[in-house]
Amino acid sequence: MLSRSCGSFRSLNKLFPAVIAGAARAKHTLPDLPYDYNALEPTISAEIMQIHHQKHHATYVNNLNVAEEKFAEAQAKGDTSAMIALQPALKFNGGGYINHAIFWTNLSPNGGGEPTGALLEAINRDFGSFESFKERFNTATIAVQGSGWGWLGYNKVDKRLVITTCANQDPLQATTGLVPLLGVDVWEHAYYLQYKNVRPDYVKAIYNVINWANVAERYDAAKL
Repeated sequence: MLSRSCGSFRSLNKLFPAVIAGAARAKHTLPDLPYDYNALEPTISAEIMQIHHQKHHATYVNNLNVAEEKFAEAQAKGDTSAMIALQPALKFNGGGYINHAIFWTNLSPNGGGEPTGALLEAINRDFGSFESFKERFNTATIAVQGSGWGWLGYNKVDKRLVITTCANQDPLQATTGLVPLLGVDVWEHAYYLQYKNVRPDYVKAIYNVINWANVAERYDAAKL
């Protein structure tokens, strides 16, 4: 299918139902990586992984908790204006929290190669071949202006795979309805220390550590 870009923020309900409902909730925590920081070398350096996880992802988690607390306070007061004003912070930090949690599992020191089974069949059906998918995915992801993400998503209505991009930390499912299967972070902090300003080299190299088993699991779950 043709690529498409993320739209506007549709509903806080989809991201944070507990906050909207005023329900009690536990604070979000930084998820552990399923591998060591140096496990993805030489594709992604240990320094990048440590900074990306401990600094950037952790900041999104902390800021999301703060924004949710403020939202709950505003809701308790019936301050609609304050709740509306907090939506950008919820979207940005909530998206950063969600996107990175997916990204870490999309990568593996045992990754690389090609997808198999039903996922490969769907890629061949919707993009012609795995090589054609890679070419189109790379083109879209490299072309992201500024900071953002390249995504392979699943359209549950059309039952087809879709290549798209999102700006900044816009969360894929909440802004487009597409189920996220594979996300590639193209914020500069994800690659600059190693690849400098040559984003295409980073995007091409990351296939060496893509966890296609994880992407396939997400695809199988999305079809249910």
